[in-house]
Amino acid sequence: MANTFSALKRVRTAARRTEVNRQRKSRLRHQIRTMRRALEAKKADDANSLLPATFSLIDRAVKWGIIKRNTAARYKSRLNARVKALAA
Repeated sequence: MANTFSALKRVRTAARRTEVNRQRKSRLRHQIRTMRRALEAKKADDANSLLPATFSLIDRAVKWGIIKRNTAARYKSRLNARVKALAA
């Protein structure tokens, strides 16, 4: 267990940050899941309306350090390809 005041503070800070990161990652997963369900249900209008919000959340997750840049690019590319295929 931490002994110094600064180490105790780091423990508290890490616990807070862990909780925030967990919430953000969960929010990202839920948004992507909602998008995928709209695609699977072949709802092109829903998918098109969800696309900007999903992309925005993916980009923010990269900024926050929740996911890596290439992972975000892969998610965006695959989702966009599926939306375009559904529209065609």
